[in-house]
Amino acid sequence: MTLSDIADGLEVTTEQRDRGVASVDATADAGTEEGLRERLADFADDLPCDAASAAAIVDAHTAGTSVGDAAHDAGVAPITASKTLHLLGCEGVSPLTPRAHQILRDWLAADLSRTEARELAGASETEFALATFVETHEPLDGAREVVSGVQSMRDDRNRDALSEARSTVTDLI
Repeated sequence: MTLSDIADGLEVTTEQRDRGVASVDATADAGTEEGLRERLADFADDLPCDAASAAAIVDAHTAGTSVGDAAHDAGVAPITASKTLHLLGCEGVSPLTPRAHQILRDWLAADLSRTEARELAGASETEFALATFVETHEPLDGAREVVSGVQSMRDDRNRDALSEARSTVTDLI
């Protein structure tokens, strides 16, 4: 069996989202907490916490720390950290499944009572409140690029740190 036989009948059903190009200027390193704090200061009025706390949350979250631990490190409540991450364009902070989000949308459209929607979604009060926030608030314009820049710089640093551990094609010969 050849690759063409295996791939016969396969089709692409989803598209990749174009995230654009992350840019960093020489005046502020987006990978440092100070540089990130400066960049997030533009969004501080629309965030549930100050820019310094938001920077600590984003820095910890992009390093792989849980939202709860990132919130603890920043000195804010976990739900505040989740709201901050959502407003800054981080995905996956809602505790509900896609089906539960549809139930939540039905409640927001007044097709279900709140009690009924929460029960059908199988969510606690806190989970339901956070998911409602996610459904009713769009990420801030331009914030996603700042967070993407931090993540790509962290990835670049991690990649460089492991460069000596990787083999090259000539190592295989």
